[in-house]
Amino acid sequence: MSKKIVIIGGGPGGYIAGIRAAGLGAAVTVVEKENLGGTCLNWGCIPSKIMKNSAEIFLKCMGAAAYGIDIDGSIRPDMKGIMAKKETILESQRKGIASLLQSRGITVERGTGKISGPGTVQVTANDGTGKTVEYDKLIIAAGTRPMNVDDFPFDGKKILSSNDILTMDQIPESLTIVGGGVIGCEFASIFSALGTKVTVVEAMSRLLPLPSVDASVSKLLLREMKKRKIKVFCDTVVTACDTSGQGTTISLALSPFTDNVKAKPPKSDTITSQQMAVCIGRTPLSGDLGLETIGLETRGPGWIDVDDGMRTRLDNVFAIGDILGPSRVMLAHVASHEGLVAAENAMGFESKMAYNAVPGAIFTMPEIGTVGLSEGEAVAKGMDVKTATTNFRVLGKAQAVGEIAGEAKMIVEKGSEKVLGVHMIGPHATDLISEATLAVEKGLTAGEIAHTIHAHPTLAEIMGEVASKAVGIPLHG
Repeated sequence: MSKKIVIIGGGPGGYIAGIRAAGLGAAVTVVEKENLGGTCLNWGCIPSKIMKNSAEIFLKCMGAAAYGIDIDGSIRPDMKGIMAKKETILESQRKGIASLLQSRGITVERGTGKISGPGTVQVTANDGTGKTVEYDKLIIAAGTRPMNVDDFPFDGKKILSSNDILTMDQIPESLTIVGGGVIGCEFASIFSALGTKVTVVEAMSRLLPLPSVDASVSKLLLREMKKRKIKVFCDTVVTACDTSGQGTTISLALSPFTDNVKAKPPKSDTITSQQMAVCIGRTPLSGDLGLETIGLETRGPGWIDVDDGMRTRLDNVFAIGDILGPSRVMLAHVASHEGLVAAENAMGFESKMAYNAVPGAIFTMPEIGTVGLSEGEAVAKGMDVKTATTNFRVLGKAQAVGEIAGEAKMIVEKGSEKVLGVHMIGPHATDLISEATLAVEKGLTAGEIAHTIHAHPTLAEIMGEVASKAVGIPLHG
């Protein structure tokens, strides 16, 4: 008899876990209460990139004259058209996932899954009907939702969540984004390109205040945002938002969370904008899973702890994806790999999850790609390192396409010359980081990369340039 595996959540972690488990011979059931693809496909990675692509096309049209292209007539972004394009793509992707699962013989139960006891999950469909599904092994991939703030809760009109932004039918004249993390900075780039007057408020001392993002990247991103007339308030928090007028009046104060000991209060106590978007984090969707029926406790607001095999403290229960919380890495591609590990272990194999070479892709303008240690992380670990930095403007391809802003930074261990990390901001950085990820994963040296031939003229030459500089033979940089 096939081993029965139930997966709660059909996102990038859940459906990949299902495919792998089915491939190993399991009888798999995926329980999904909304659309297949989870947050990434429906409310995050993909729809925001569709919006970004439209924004970039608009910018290129506006600047076409600089490339010898004469566009006759008015050019303007159409948010309803962008949203229609988004829905067409998303529906195609959802159907693709459904087809993948069907072809593997995986059962998809549409409804809310709740653990009703050891070995059973109760599925309640949208029409209120229910059924019980039995499992030998359970994989929890329920995910998260945007974090709400009691002092200025989402209303979907003037105070928006990241989900609300992805259903807008008009481009706001002005938008204040609370949170200068990945989501906030991506939306700041998109809406600024579409013509919105954007303000970003960040509680920490820099944009993208993540240990895994090198401080030099944050500095360059701030410079590029200022070029685009995006206002940025660091070391600042929002204390209140008055929506009684036509727009929003937002109260500001010195951040109690900042790591800047010399931080000063904001120059203005209030700012006004048509709308405010709150992008300050995610909340786990573990509260209604029925974890108490199997004695599985959570941490903090509901994060689930697992070992490197994605096992909870219960041998037959696994957890993957964003529901593990920020102590892991909350990225879609990480969830997918965790899904592979969980599925293999659920089927009796011994697989382990490693997080030392996880690429980060941030779709700002310009894009950001990171992998491995930042300089700050390496120093904090007491490692003896050296760094090298090369500007994208030295590349012929960057000049040809008119995207010269940005740089690549390589962190190298002295003595061994081993590449510990690469952090880049520039054109197509999210694609270019793949070579660096392989280098970190396989423990390659800067010299090995420097002596690898890179095609010319390409943006990928940036890796050869920065590696050459790291070993003391700078070429164009």
